[in-house]
Amino acid sequence: MSAHAVRRVALLVALLLLAGCATVPMTGRKQLSLVSGSEVNALAATEYGKFLKKNPPVRGTPDAEMVERVGRRIQAAVEQYMKKNDYADQLAGYDWQFHLVEDKEVNAWCMPGGRVVFNTGILPITRDETGMAVVMGHEVAHAIAQHGAERMSQQLATQLGGATLAVALAGKSTQTQALAMAAFGAGSVVGILLPFSRAQESEADKMGINFMAMAGYDPRASIGLWQRMAEASKGSGKPPAFLSTHPADEQRIERLKKDMPEALKRYEKATGQKPAGAGGKKKSKGK
Repeated sequence: MSAHAVRRVALLVALLLLAGCATVPMTGRKQLSLVSGSEVNALAATEYGKFLKKNPPVRGTPDAEMVERVGRRIQAAVEQYMKKNDYADQLAGYDWQFHLVEDKEVNAWCMPGGRVVFNTGILPITRDETGMAVVMGHEVAHAIAQHGAERMSQQLATQLGGATLAVALAGKSTQTQALAMAAFGAGSVVGILLPFSRAQESEADKMGINFMAMAGYDPRASIGLWQRMAEASKGSGKPPAFLSTHPADEQRIERLKKDMPEALKRYEKATGQKPAGAGGKKKSKGK
C-alpha cells in the first residue's frame, strides 16, 4: 500500500472513531460505536428467538419464577435510573425477557434489548434470590453498557482499509449479522461466541452491584457469589464458560470492595435500611 493510501486509511479511521463514540451510563467511559442500537436489538431478537426454539424455557417452577421476579425488579430499577439520568432513549426497543433453560453449563447471559437466559447449571452457585440478583445485575449491565454493540464495532474497525468496511457500514446486512452472531450469539453452549473483554467484565461488575442495590438486593452478596464461582472452577481443568474472560479472582474482589460504598448507599436509599456490618444483617431505621 502506498504512503498516500495509508494516510487516507488513517484519516478514515480517525474520522470514524470520532464520529462513532458513545458514553456508557454510570461509568462515563467512552466506547466505540459504529452500529446502531436499534439494529443490534433487532438482530439480537432474532438470535434469541432461535435459541429458545432449540432450548425451550423451564416454566412454572420456583426457580423459573425466581428468574422472572429478580429480572423484573432489576428491570424496574434500571429503567428508573436511565430515566433519571437522561439515558431513557437508550432503552427504546427493549423487549425485556427472563428465561431459565435446562442446561448443566454454569452460565447466564443477557442479549441487547434485555433478553436474559439463565442455565439451571448456575443455580447451585447463585443459591438464593440475592445471589441470582448478582448475576442478573451483571448480565443486564452488559446490555445497558452496549458491550455487544461495542464488540461488533471493534470487529468492524479491524476491517478498515477497503471495500469491506464500506460495505459493512453502508448495507451492513449480512456482515453485520455475522458480527452480531459472534458478539452475542446464543447458538453455542457458551452463549457468547465472541467473549467480552476483561475491561467490560469489570465495568459490568460495577454497574451490576449498583443495579441490584437499586432493586433492593444487598450488593455485598456479590463477594460470596464470585468466590463460589471461582471455587466451582477448581479441579475442573478449565473455568466455567461464565468465567472464561472475567478478571482474576483477587482483582475482582478488590474492585468490588472499592465500588461497594456507592452501591451500599443506593441499597440504603432503595430499602430504607442502614447496611449492617460484615455479617450482612439488616438494621431497620426507627419508625
